[in-house]
Amino acid sequence: MATYDLIIRNGTIVDGTGEARFTGDVAVKDGLIAAVGTVHGDATQEIDASGKIVAPGWVDVHTHYDGQATWDAEMAPSSWHGVTTVVMGNCGVGFAPAAPDRHKWLIELMEGVEDIPGTALAEGMKWNWETFPEYLDTLEEMPRTVDVGTHVPHGAVRAYVLGDRERPGAVPTADDIAKMADIVEEGVRAGALGFSTSRTVLHRSIDGEVVPGTTATKEELIEIGRAMGRAGHGVFEMASDMRREWDEFGWMGALSRETGLPCTFAALQSIAKEQPLDEQIANMRAENDNGANIVAQIALRGNGIVMAWQGTVHPFRLKPSYMAIAELPWEEQKAKLLDPAFKATLLAEASDYSQVNQDIIGLIMVVCGGWTMQFEMGPEFNYEPQADESIAARAAAAGKSADEYAYDLLCEGGGKGFIYLPILNYADGNLDFLEALQNSDDCVNSLSDGGAHCGTICDAASPTFMLQHWVRDRTRGTITLENAVKRQCNDTARLYGLHDRGVLAPGYLADINVIDLDAVKLGKPWLAFDLPAGGKRLLQRAEGYDCTIKGGVVTFRDGTWTGATPGGLIRGPQMAAMLEAAE
Repeated sequence: MATYDLIIRNGTIVDGTGEARFTGDVAVKDGLIAAVGTVHGDATQEIDASGKIVAPGWVDVHTHYDGQATWDAEMAPSSWHGVTTVVMGNCGVGFAPAAPDRHKWLIELMEGVEDIPGTALAEGMKWNWETFPEYLDTLEEMPRTVDVGTHVPHGAVRAYVLGDRERPGAVPTADDIAKMADIVEEGVRAGALGFSTSRTVLHRSIDGEVVPGTTATKEELIEIGRAMGRAGHGVFEMASDMRREWDEFGWMGALSRETGLPCTFAALQSIAKEQPLDEQIANMRAENDNGANIVAQIALRGNGIVMAWQGTVHPFRLKPSYMAIAELPWEEQKAKLLDPAFKATLLAEASDYSQVNQDIIGLIMVVCGGWTMQFEMGPEFNYEPQADESIAARAAAAGKSADEYAYDLLCEGGGKGFIYLPILNYADGNLDFLEALQNSDDCVNSLSDGGAHCGTICDAASPTFMLQHWVRDRTRGTITLENAVKRQCNDTARLYGLHDRGVLAPGYLADINVIDLDAVKLGKPWLAFDLPAGGKRLLQRAEGYDCTIKGGVVTFRDGTWTGATPGGLIRGPQMAAMLEAAE
């Protein structure tokens, strides 16, 4: 009988600890790493990793697969990019607990906040749960390519307790808050990895209403955090506009010190945030210097909008001529859009902002005409574009108006062109500010939003972007491979108490990527209509992943799913087996 189930030989091992890479072997037995270094013995299966990077599977702690995870075993697109663990239920949106009469409300909240087609959610989910523990039981029934863990989401909790009283500005009673805290405690004890909320005007339901957590008081949030403290584990996750009068860092610091649990927040350059990013980081560090444990989740590129005629957003959406054809079948729309006479009429019109919410009017105006901030997405697109690459600059060079240039870009390939608009994290026109943050122990690489924003972004590709751009190609300054792997594996796993993964060492889960770093490349995005009910989503593949291995089982070879589904549900903190080397 073979000594091991799998041996990966002669690879350049980047083990996730941040220590220097070395050449060696990794042996796997019974789903765990059994030996690392020079491995003797044989195996049922061997992989020659000569000249390749061998690293842990990526741990992505900010995703929104809450609905998709109930019907989809492949868990694309995150699984295409070497991700072996996802944490979902972020930003206060999710589907449990769910009273039977609130299903539609929860779907519309998720559709508005995360741009996941409501028709797909309505068809795909079976709703064979009501309580949060029942939702976890449902998740546990389906094997997948990845492990999934989840937060208890504030929006669902509020809707369950307040019912029809839940609306912007609703003030829960002390009894309501106690019931919410009980639900969160029950969920965390059942295996949730934490609790999440959202407090930003950018997050709205499909009807345009701000999400429930936006108007919650710090007293409500602290009581919910204390519920996690009673359960003994959990992460308090939040997206917020960081208005100074809310004193978000003050109460997060106090909550963290009282419970001993971490708080984490989306740290972004954002037009909605009152505090600039450097002020957010400084306030976080002041609290941490006083004994708190607050962690910033940083995105590795400009968070923005990929705009297309068939996407959720594009610059001409508020033109009267476009609005007149917006509900037509795509082939009829396309015929109009490619008609020179229609184009001339539309370009002569002004956008109609009359129905736009005034809280986001500035953002919408940038979408509809911010040509200095919008960029052409060609085949070799660089996600850190400079000013001379903007639509405004290229239109001027071509002797065209910017709006005509943008229109023609969208019409490329029979109406399948893309325009990139980084609305967040790109205030400086570059990503220089992220270099120091990627070397800071109080930050983790995050905010991929995998599974969400289906018609506007595909940042589930973030780990691949990290390797291609930040480690290998960036001309303005790179980060080390060792640091990148640690940030996307070990650091993200530790934040959520997942001490059984993120490192290549005996006793840890055999979640492994074998990567040809020279070949790593993001593919061209495309819009697929493969969700339930024909729902659309923006997808992006990757080159350079020779193998992705989950629990010792090869799930992807050369970017193609093997059909294996060794992933399951994570319930609460996890500890490594810490086995002795098997040899």
